[in-house]
Amino acid sequence: MPGIRVIAGSAKGRRLLMVPGEGTRPISDRAKQALFNVLGADVVGAVVLDLFAGTGSVGIEALSRGAQRATFVERDRLAVNTIQANLRTTGFERRARVVRSDVFIYLRNDPAVGFDYIHVAPPQYQRLWADVLAALDARPAWVNPDGVVVAQVDPREFRPLALEHLVLVDRRRYGNTLLCFYELPGR
Repeated sequence: MPGIRVIAGSAKGRRLLMVPGEGTRPISDRAKQALFNVLGADVVGAVVLDLFAGTGSVGIEALSRGAQRATFVERDRLAVNTIQANLRTTGFERRARVVRSDVFIYLRNDPAVGFDYIHVAPPQYQRLWADVLAALDARPAWVNPDGVVVAQVDPREFRPLALEHLVLVDRRRYGNTLLCFYELPGR
């Protein structure tokens, strides 16, 4: 299976390894390009959290476009090894932290620092994206005051969520990928 690539920035054109097997679903180049078009220059200097990181493609794209640092959370050993290899390929190891953990266990803790961008791309059709949003909503310190949480879901899986702190501010569909943008009110 061919790799995916870094679209823009200092590592533009670099090929990333795929996680062996069928357990991950990397974001398409089209959806990733669209995501970063929405985020724009705000990604420069940002602190990024990539949950269910898979290949690490989204966090690595953010680093390539000038994010200050990225934390990748993934429980699968093969995916963690793939993220580490992709960080070596792009030269971003020093600006990255890879955490092998279940996302829900990781989010149970109070964060040492908040994040400017949190990308949520769990396995589909298990309601996990909604559960992650609920976990972040219960501990809003994960999200910086002007931060954005982006949930990547199949459009058929989307439904409105009753959240106390996070507010859905935008939804954009790219083929079979729906990007849902959540923010804290008062941004």
